[in-house]
Amino acid sequence: MAESLRDILDAVARGVFPAADGGTTVVPQHGPRDAGVIAFTAHSVVFTDEDEGWVRETLGALRCDALAATMNARFLAAFMERTGRTTDTIDVLLTGAPLPGRPEVVLTEVADLGHPRVVSARRRRDEVRVWAADGGVLVLGRGVAGRLEAAVEVAQGARHRGLGRRLATAARQLAGGEPVWAQVSAGNARSLRAFQAADYRPVGSEALFLGP
Repeated sequence: MAESLRDILDAVARGVFPAADGGTTVVPQHGPRDAGVIAFTAHSVVFTDEDEGWVRETLGALRCDALAATMNARFLAAFMERTGRTTDTIDVLLTGAPLPGRPEVVLTEVADLGHPRVVSARRRRDEVRVWAADGGVLVLGRGVAGRLEAAVEVAQGARHRGLGRRLATAARQLAGGEPVWAQVSAGNARSLRAFQAADYRPVGSEALFLGP
């Protein structure tokens, strides 16, 4: 039986990547909310419930480097037009192994479902939990294919003190023994540095498409 998206992600978290053969794997969506593209080194994964033939025909019609086709703006635009979905940006996809121990930073869990960070996170994730720190916020929730995703936010006045790194590290300590994933805009160099300083590895790029 063909691998599912979750199978592929679990393998990547262990350091086992799809073959760097220039190919594209098309798999069904894990659920109705999330569709999209993940580009690893010389191999892409398109997760969609659309017809696989349409995906391959559309990619084949692009006049661009085949290795870049799945992240080509024309393919992404065609994907959105066909599915009625939208996307914000192409993110760098990172993952970090779980860590033992307690977070270095003092965290207070936010129970208020009306908190702005909770409301925002629940649009894209399930089982959302949010913690507040002095000058920052940590979010954990289940996103693409049920993977555990982290997001951090640091207030302007608390930047340049390592708080982003400590929050990203805390996510690995709160993960309950499973890998943690993060999606960071390629232009957000500050956040990328924070996650890499917390020993998250960049593994690919991701364009996530959400329904209305």
